[in-house]
Amino acid sequence: MARSVNKVILIGNLTRDPELKYTPQGHAVCTFGIATNREWVTNGEKQEAADFHNIVAWNKLGEICSQFLTKGAKTYVEGRLQTRTWQGEDGKKNYKTEIVIDEMVILSGKGGEGVGASAKENTGAGEDSQLNDVTFGEEVSAEEIPF
Repeated sequence: MARSVNKVILIGNLTRDPELKYTPQGHAVCTFGIATNREWVTNGEKQEAADFHNIVAWNKLGEICSQFLTKGAKTYVEGRLQTRTWQGEDGKKNYKTEIVIDEMVILSGKGGEGVGASAKENTGAGEDSQLNDVTFGEEVSAEEIPF
């Protein structure tokens, strides 16, 4: 089978404070939103639009995000797209597309001051586990998501 790529990189501002929950199995899961802006010119007139993205961070990275990120902070995130599906109470099939991150860098605090902290999944290259190199446990199933 041919190799495929599922990679997302965003730089934007948090739309809300991160929310941290724990699965029944004890895995931390942090959710927050990031807004990205884009501009273009049509017929000599400047146009602007914002896109809003749902972000999910698991385990130690999730705990770090909930501890250090706040609404308005400019942040770099890197991860993969994941779409969950479920049957609603009304029988309708629902979809939610999220970006499950494995790396995060705080580019500024709420007031715009530079912070420079980062966290990412350990690649197994024998590096120490620190704020900028966090080791994660096993993969978490969709059934464990508490929301």
